[in-house]
This record gives sequence, structure tokens and C-alpha cells, in this order.
Amino acid sequence: MSEADASTFSLPDLGEGLTEAEIVSWLVAVGDEIAVDQPVAEVETAKASVEVPSPYGGTVTGLHGAVGEVVAVGAPLITVVPAAGLSEPGGRAPANTRTTVPDAREGPGPAGGNGAAGSDADSGAVLVGYGTGRGTRPTRRRVRGKGGPSRSTATGGPPAPPAEPLPGEGGTTGKEPIRVVSPLVRRLAREHGIDVAELRGSGENGLVLRRDVRARIEACAPSPAVGSPPAEPGTHRVPLRGAHRSMAEHLSRSRREIPEATVWVDADATGMLELRGQLNEAAPDRPVSVLALVARFALLGLARFPDLNAHFDTARQELVRHEAVHLGFAAQTPRGLVVPVVRGAHSLTTRELSARLGERAEAARSGVLAPADLGGGTFTVNNYGVFGVDGSAAIINHPEVAILGVGRILRRPWVVGDDVRPRPVVELTLAFDHRVCDGGVAGGFLRLVADCVERPHLLLGDL
Repeated sequence: MSEADASTFSLPDLGEGLTEAEIVSWLVAVGDEIAVDQPVAEVETAKASVEVPSPYGGTVTGLHGAVGEVVAVGAPLITVVPAAGLSEPGGRAPANTRTTVPDAREGPGPAGGNGAAGSDADSGAVLVGYGTGRGTRPTRRRVRGKGGPSRSTATGGPPAPPAEPLPGEGGTTGKEPIRVVSPLVRRLAREHGIDVAELRGSGENGLVLRRDVRARIEACAPSPAVGSPPAEPGTHRVPLRGAHRSMAEHLSRSRREIPEATVWVDADATGMLELRGQLNEAAPDRPVSVLALVARFALLGLARFPDLNAHFDTARQELVRHEAVHLGFAAQTPRGLVVPVVRGAHSLTTRELSARLGERAEAARSGVLAPADLGGGTFTVNNYGVFGVDGSAAIINHPEVAILGVGRILRRPWVVGDDVRPRPVVELTLAFDHRVCDGGVAGGFLRLVADCVERPHLLLGDL
């Protein structure tokens, strides 16, 4: 087979609105023989790390991107030349070189694949947004500029047509349509108020690349004030990537849009710890964590104060309540802070909830959670006590309207009747969206949770 018979696979749509991913490691090398659905690269998105399987089998002839490089969805990832006598997945003879870009809107195919119709030799891959079988709709083509990173582009067939402009980006530059392919480039331009119609693309056929937008951003940046001190020697710029950058954007949006307030209360945790000891003694093979008990108390509070299990529709100025509770919890991982979600937490027993929290936490630390497991939460619990701190005014996980915080449990003097005794005391905090509720609702919810911590048997009965 010649290079003209090669197939170039592009980074697929990874779901959850993700537009890019960082290459963490290559699992194959140029010259390797690979099979259909064999993982070829590990990439890290703003949500999680995933292995990307190839929809093609054959000999690897090109890896498009270095470890640590950020690749946009739709950009070339790997080029494969089928072995002699082999056809593409689905039993068809290999076509000329092409760069395929899955269309996530096509929906599941007849064989249950994601984004393409199935066939006799269809891929079993389930990565969001693509499948190896060919549907009846044509695949889209995307081309990288010659001046961009070292990645191969389509060499056979006619050149790719320019992308259509986004609304509000202008329709033409002279008589030619604006050539903006990457969703990352479009988003970057929008965030900095740049009209891409005014840019001269440095890519092939005038394609507007990320470096073109970056150059305009730097050109428009204000000059340092006269007399301002020079940059401190020895400083280093560290770009935010993956989960860290996603969290930074998420928290910034929360601060911009949500008028939050915080209430807090100290609680004697003696009753909760005694209950936990009894539960774990009764079933040591199914232990219950402190976080699971606090989460169970929060679920009881949400049943009584449903306004806190909701989101605020800014466009319509409406409160949207959720019947189900999809419980998020903050988890610190080597890749940064993430918020795994336990779906349908309200329907779980305390032991089931504890097990699910533990499983999600371990998966988050290992970086194997799917993007869908890191979104869609309706309420969040943050156990910052694991960092050895007593309290914190946490930032609400947008678009939710409240977050419950739990500090460390510390022995302190506590008034019991007429005596002062040492007791395990925990500080609970609730940050809430003041558009959604007032201090009465927030205080009522937090007081209920604190009462559960102090007298769990009385309030919860049989767990």
C-alpha cells in the first residue's frame, strides 16, 4: 500500500462541549501495526483523561502532535496505511487519503455506534462522538494551515472548502468567506472581542489559525505604564491546561454571575461519629464514611428545602427545580480539582451512597472518569476538612445554587448542660445563590444538617 491509501483519523468529539485535548502519551509509534479499536493515544480534556481508539487498522505512518501539545477537536491525530489486502472497517476498499471528522449530531447508528452507521466489521469503540462504520452522510473535512504545528493534512482529492462563518463574525473578507475551522479559534476570538473578519489568516488558503488570534490579542494589549517595574527575574509562566484551566474558567464564571452569600454553624459531631461506629461495626465489609453521612443529611435537607436543588435560568429569570439529586463532591486529584457526580443520590441507601462516593473518588484520582461523570450535578458537598482546615466559604459550582462545606472534626470545649466538656466539633458552611433564596431557607437547611450531625438517630431513624 502507498501513502496515497492512508487514512488520517482526527481527534473526535469527546462530548460535554469539549473543544480540545492535551496529548498525555502516545500508546503506539510510527511503524507499529495496529488493529481496529486499538487505543493509540491517551489525551486529557478539561474533564478527564481518556484513551482514544483508532477506527483504522494497519501500519502507523504519522503521529500528529507531541506529548504535551493541545489538539483541537477535528485536528489530525494519527495516520494509518492499511495492510496489503485489507479494507477499511465495514469491508470497503480503502479510499484516498482523507481527514475524517465525526459529526456528533448524526446520533447512534443501526449497530449502536456513536455518530455513524454500523457494518459487518464495525468498530466496537464507544468513545463519544464517533464510530468507524460509514453512514450515508458524507464526513466533513478540515485542513490545517501549512504554517501550523507539524501535522499532516489531506493530500488526495480536492482541497477542503472553507468553514462557514459564525453569526456575528462577519460574512466575508473582500469576496471570500472567513476561513475559521477550529472551534477553539472561534471561542478564543469571541472571548477577546475580536472580529475574525478583520484577520488575515496565515494558514493554507487564508485559514485563520490560533496564532493569528493570539497575535491580534497581543497587539491590542495595553502597553506597560510608564515607570512600571520590569518583570521580576526568575519568574516563569505556567499555562493552565486540562482540569485546572476548566476549573479556573468555571469558578470565574460562578463569581461573575452568582450573588452568593455564606452561612455557617458549629455542630457537636459526637452523635454522628457514634452512629458511624455502630454502622461499621455491624457491617465492616461495607463501611460508611463521614462524607457519606453528611451527604445523607444534605439529601434530607434538600427534600425539605427543594429551592437549593435547582439552577437559576438567567435568560428567563426563573428558578428551575430538579426532582432528582445528582450529588457532586469536590475531589483533589493530581490533575487538579474536579467534581465527580453521583447520579440519583437521593435513591441510594447510606451504604450504597458511601460506596459510590468512594468509587468515584478513586476513579477521579486515577483519571479514568468519563466526561459524563464530571457534569450535570445539582448540588455539591465539599469536604475541605481533609486539608486540615476548620472552615471555608466555598465557591458555588455553577450552574448550581448552593454548596455545603464540611471542615475538620476537632476536639474543642463544648457546653453540655451546665458543664464544659471536650467534644468533637465540626464547622458546616453553606454558600448559596441569594437570587434563589434568603437567609431563612439557607439557615433552615444548614440548621437541619447540623441537627442531623448532633442527633442522627432522632432525625433519620433507621438508616
